[in-house]
Amino acid sequence: MSDAPTVVAYLGPAGTFTEEALYKFADAGVFGDGEIEQLPAKSPQEAVDAVRHGTAQFAVVAIENFVDGPVTPTFDALDQGSNVQIIAEEELDIAFSIMVRPGTSLADVKTLATHPVGYQQVKNWMATTIPDAMYLSASSNGAGAQMVAEGTADAAAAPSRAAELFGLERLVDDVADVRGARTRFVAVQAQAAVSEPTGHDRTSVIFSLPNVPGSLVRALNEFAIRGVDLTRIESRPTRKVFGTYRFHLDISGHIRDIPVAEALRALHLQAEELVFVGSWPSNRTEDSTPQTDQLAKLQKADEWVRAASEGRKLN
Repeated sequence: MSDAPTVVAYLGPAGTFTEEALYKFADAGVFGDGEIEQLPAKSPQEAVDAVRHGTAQFAVVAIENFVDGPVTPTFDALDQGSNVQIIAEEELDIAFSIMVRPGTSLADVKTLATHPVGYQQVKNWMATTIPDAMYLSASSNGAGAQMVAEGTADAAAAPSRAAELFGLERLVDDVADVRGARTRFVAVQAQAAVSEPTGHDRTSVIFSLPNVPGSLVRALNEFAIRGVDLTRIESRPTRKVFGTYRFHLDISGHIRDIPVAEALRALHLQAEELVFVGSWPSNRTEDSTPQTDQLAKLQKADEWVRAASEGRKLN
């Protein structure tokens, strides 16, 4: 009897950039060597929840894009107590094909469907090329292509593969208001031990703080004094009390790096809640182990404490 396939949830349907990222993760061996079964989801929340509930072993979701910044539905999906963690990341160059039902011309297009993030990357093209067309929000770029196939939209902006999947005709390729735009995707699994540090890693946490003056400055200073670089910080409303927030932090380095570990210990003492979202290899070389001189000082301090506790001579 053959092993069951590994189920990977992603923002569907087929024909999305998230599906393309899924293939890149699979080629890199992130999901193992066995057969993969794709599980389309209607939202990042649904994809991540599939991992939480055990209906999928992995999920692939977009987390950040070059044009529109953070993908906040993914942040919210990860911030549910968490029980899941990020294990890998990939980046894709993003450009769209404009696709229609066969026989439709650009002059016939009165509505164009795509994901809201995708719209931010084609709206200038729409304004200059099809200025009278109305934008229709879709749950994904692939869903936009499906809307065209079903007759509820005249055109879609989606990856070129979506045209083949839904029997559409591509009128224009390589549409992008910002050339070189990229989107970062992450692979998520159930909470488990982290991979070994590579020297070029990224760590992510979510935390809340007491709502008192200076609490965020004090929290972030724990990283600064240890030479730990922060690559991204976002705030999301708690949805409990107006004006209160939870912070999503990306850290350059691995949780097993001494400076990162010490900064997180210090943050834990200050935070009302601290959620670990993962440490994983970064595809950007600037996400590296904290400064060598600072690391050496911390290692020496760690050894001093250990020697004192063991009754050995202190240097």
